Amino acid sequence: MISRERVQGGQRIGENGKSVSDDEHRGEPAADTPTPRMLAWSRNSALYRLSRRMMTERELSDAIARKAKQKFEDISEAQAKALSAAAVEFGRTMLALDDTAYADIRARSSARSGKSKRAIGRKLIEKGVDREVVQQALEETDDFLSALVFARKRAFGPYRRPDVELDDKRQAKEFSAFARNGFGFEIGRRVMAMDRDEAEELLADRPFV
Repeated sequence: MISRERVQGGQRIGENGKSVSDDEHRGEPAADTPTPRMLAWSRNSALYRLSRRMMTERELSDAIARKAKQKFEDISEAQAKALSAAAVEFGRTMLALDDTAYADIRARSSARSGKSKRAIGRKLIEKGVDREVVQQALEETDDFLSALVFARKRAFGPYRRPDVELDDKRQAKEFSAFARNGFGFEIGRRVMAMDRDEAEELLADRPFV
């Protein structure tokens, strides 16, 4: 059988453009342990990704596993998992991967932008942050202040335009928007009952908002 591999940059490249390991070149099955070249790639890939943006451990792990399966010919599931684990450990060692710090920063920035505790928590859990870590990060956020920011963005309650009539339909629309975004009825009611000067004064007292 004629081999259609080529050598590029010191690496064997298969017909489909993916890297071919020495075991694969010899026709041997892929081992469960990643090769040194695979591990070096996982570290470099982790460093590149973490230098571009903050990530959770699950985000990095999933990204490395997905890319490894694209890059390496016939990589085993065990090897992909090992590469993910190695990348996560490398990120921790470099102090560039910290789910607690990630949750704290995301919770504060999301609250400042008008997100509720419920919405923030749901998003962090989706990204793989531990529920206890999420709960701790949310302790410093204030749903009432976030709801004021939300109202200001949507021109609701105290920020409603003077030319907009507050009829039953409009009121229901505003209450529904608060609920859809994770704010409780009581918080929505308090915001709706405020006047603009009072709302602005509250937000001015909290410069982080």
